[in-house]
Amino acid sequence: MVKKLLLFFVLVFGAYPLLAQSKTVTGTVTDATDGSPLPGVNVLVQGTTTGSQTDFDGNYSIEAESGNVLVFSFLGMKTQSVTVGASNTINVSMQEDAEQLGEVVVTALGIKREEKTLTYAQQTVRADELTATRDPNFMNSISGKAAGVEIKKSSSGAGGSTRIVLRGNKSLSGDSSPLFVIDGIPMANNKGGQPGMWGGVDSGDGLSAINPDDIESISILKGSNAAVLYGSQGANGVVVITTKAGKSGKTTVSLNSGYTFEHYLELPDLQFKYGANGNAKESWSTTPGDYQSSYVEEFFQTGHNFNNTVTISGGNDKTTAYFSYGNITASGITPENKYQKNNFTFKQSTKMFNDKVTVTSSVLMALEETKNRLPAGYYLNPLTGLYMFPRQRNFYDFKNNYEVFDNDRNLFAQNWFVVDHHQSNPYWIVNKQPKTDESKRIIGSLSLDYEISEKLKLQVRGNYDYAVKEFEQQHAATSNSTNVHPKGAWDYRKYDDQLVYTDAILSYDTDLSDSFSLNGVLGASYQKTVYGDGVSVGTGTIGLLYPNEFNFQNLPTNVQVSSTYDGSVIKQGAFANLQLGFKEMLFLDLSGRNDWASTLALTGNDSYFYPSVGITGILSEMFTMPEAVSFGKLRASYTQVGNEVPFNRINPQNTIAGNGGVDRNTVKPFLDAKPEIITSLEFGADWRFFQNRLGLDITYYSLTSKDQFIQVPLLQSESEGGYTTKFINAGEITNKGWEITLSATPVQTDDFQWVTAFNFTNNTNEIVDIGPDDDKVINLGSSEGYQSKLVEGGAFNDLYVLKFLRNDQGQILFDAGKPLRTPTTELVGNLDPDWTLGWNNNFSYKRFTLGMQINGKFGGNVFSQTESMLDGAGVSQRTADARDAGGVTVNGVDQTSGAAITTVDAETWFRAIGDRNGVGEAYVYDRTNIRVNQLSLGYNIDVSKLGLPISAASLSFIGNNLFYIYKDAPFDPELAMSTNQNAQGLDNFNLPSTGTYGFNLKVTF
Repeated sequence: MVKKLLLFFVLVFGAYPLLAQSKTVTGTVTDATDGSPLPGVNVLVQGTTTGSQTDFDGNYSIEAESGNVLVFSFLGMKTQSVTVGASNTINVSMQEDAEQLGEVVVTALGIKREEKTLTYAQQTVRADELTATRDPNFMNSISGKAAGVEIKKSSSGAGGSTRIVLRGNKSLSGDSSPLFVIDGIPMANNKGGQPGMWGGVDSGDGLSAINPDDIESISILKGSNAAVLYGSQGANGVVVITTKAGKSGKTTVSLNSGYTFEHYLELPDLQFKYGANGNAKESWSTTPGDYQSSYVEEFFQTGHNFNNTVTISGGNDKTTAYFSYGNITASGITPENKYQKNNFTFKQSTKMFNDKVTVTSSVLMALEETKNRLPAGYYLNPLTGLYMFPRQRNFYDFKNNYEVFDNDRNLFAQNWFVVDHHQSNPYWIVNKQPKTDESKRIIGSLSLDYEISEKLKLQVRGNYDYAVKEFEQQHAATSNSTNVHPKGAWDYRKYDDQLVYTDAILSYDTDLSDSFSLNGVLGASYQKTVYGDGVSVGTGTIGLLYPNEFNFQNLPTNVQVSSTYDGSVIKQGAFANLQLGFKEMLFLDLSGRNDWASTLALTGNDSYFYPSVGITGILSEMFTMPEAVSFGKLRASYTQVGNEVPFNRINPQNTIAGNGGVDRNTVKPFLDAKPEIITSLEFGADWRFFQNRLGLDITYYSLTSKDQFIQVPLLQSESEGGYTTKFINAGEITNKGWEITLSATPVQTDDFQWVTAFNFTNNTNEIVDIGPDDDKVINLGSSEGYQSKLVEGGAFNDLYVLKFLRNDQGQILFDAGKPLRTPTTELVGNLDPDWTLGWNNNFSYKRFTLGMQINGKFGGNVFSQTESMLDGAGVSQRTADARDAGGVTVNGVDQTSGAAITTVDAETWFRAIGDRNGVGEAYVYDRTNIRVNQLSLGYNIDVSKLGLPISAASLSFIGNNLFYIYKDAPFDPELAMSTNQNAQGLDNFNLPSTGTYGFNLKVTF
């Protein structure tokens, strides 16, 4: 009887779901980051015990009713709830939950730590933030996304380099760039040649070899406190790049394909109303006309950028693999400027010996070719002739016939209206003076991880980074005679850079008791870097044997093919880190590294120890906080580390001159050298409120850099052996500043979310001591009205220019009707901003996403030699306005007679203050600018309705550097003429700033 009753109840209640229209719901759960399937995801019908799990390929099947809510949960992912509707298929894409993961971040040497335990400032930029707008150089995408990071893009066009500085300039004679690290291993980021005020070409940098689609995340370790384990290499901070790896489960194939077009944002304000007097080169006629203007805009073309990456990822619980191929094909906004890059990446990881040993290998190969990057400066720059062309002439006579046949010389010659030291036919330059850069780079690495025990692990890594670079520029006969021989000229360089690195790291992680934890790291490293091993030749004004034959066989006998300036540096280091934790609320961090550097060989000072100590306390764990406080901690750290010792400082060598002779070294060997020492003190606070929907991270830092490498003249008693100068350790620089990040999620509902973040930076630089020089000045270079120099009591990037000579009342002094200028340059400002702000916003509504970034730089100054030259030639709009107004209104006085001067003839005024060696004060502008820097509008496609084997797909509109909200300067202050340390904020016929717009499609199979 009992069995019959049980059978009755089973039948009744078993049929109940059928009466409620139960059905089978199936689908696939994927990782939102890369679209890969997620095995082991729990799927539960809310309010019931009915549940399921995804299989190895991320698939699941569960019985549910229409109106039921399915809850998807997985460790490290945000739990999602989806209501069952009419469809029997529900696919879910899950997002990472940083809070659930304990916010694990990648730190020095690739070591992963919980963010709450760090004693220093660190910020992470995710992969989707790097690739959202498809900038070919991924570092440009970081601008405004992290506090304390200064990024400037080269003005050279497609394939140009990028300048990155963390927390200000720190070295008087060296570089202030951070160390770049891939998967824990240092990489070379050597820059080639850089332009100056008179000319030159940007030769790119090493960062361009990395495919942004291969990057998982970037951790920015801003201070030496965070980077002390890298020793002197990490003195300027470290950018830690973690690349993607294969994932176990179903093999996934992803395509990320983008197209953007590029257009200039603005051109100089030029006049086309007044031409030249007669056959003059300058346009100073006072008779108005209606002259051609369209040729300036026609010179600039629409740039195109095709950016495609295919990735394949998969594996099982023992072996995973990742492969990607990336291609960029781009053309710039100037004729014949082209950029081509092919990336190949393979990464494989295998577990063996009962998962105790993991072997990981990777290979990255990059092939790059760049043609006709635009130079900066006066010479061999097509923009000089384009902008300054006399208005009454017909430009199209020279555009359409940029070369004409010279019967006397039996060759095609440049067609231009004048032989001038800085003007050439723009179309001759881009077609008959071609420049080509080629780079082939391969980075191979191998690591072995051995889990000795649950607490003790050993990692051994090796890396080989090899790059071959080739540069060629041909100058056809009849090019600019100031720089080029009448028979033409040839510049050629081919050299290779190599970096060999290996390290061994032993790590120990344990709980000493219920209250205390210990995490220790002990290791050693070896690194050898070889710079510029190759050949070079440059004929310059010596010329060629026969016109327009550009090869080694056509070199005159007095032109020497010489070895490039090569050298090798070896660094060896031993390092240790100990972190003690108390009840997950108080952490003490001790680090130390000893470096042995070959650059200090022969000095007796080649061994140096660098210590660091830090402490962090999680106040929200120590004390009872108000309900609104989700998390709160304070941190402090102190570090002393040496800066990189520049190569060839200790024992400078003779070099081979271009004519085959020897340039004798005149710098005395520096046999008692010490490394520059940077002492860093940092305090910070990290607070989060309202269940982590509001966050505030504040850091104050103070850096002092001493024992700079300064070159000084020898005393007469020291001038022996032909030496005239020597290096000394002297000088002191300080950088003090604030970094503030305010993040918030103001709105969060089931369908809509708004996440916003502000990154604020202020850095104050001071040159405290310049060394024993009586003048307390180090001249870095000058250029006709502008001077770059370091002055004790001043700051890096102080701006010195010629000014108007004024009396005590501020009136401009005149002589013979012309304004006077100061005999020497004077301080007028600083090229660095007072503070910067990046405002990042991300909105999501159902399947739509919107990302927008606004960047602002406030304060500081910039200088434009372009505007000075345009004024001197009478081609700027302001010179036309002055002619229309009958002259320039001034507040002046004749220095002899004392007579007031209120109006000056336009030509007299602008010839006096403009052109070369003009009054630079008139061409100094406020650097302040605010712009919409990035924009992306995307839609996540519902792939379940496509009936295709696609697991995820998205389509987005993307844009970079879209428009200015405010700007004072007549050019883009954030576009660098050169990415060298002392050439920021300067404009000398720079390429116009550009904006990019386009579309991107991402599909995962």
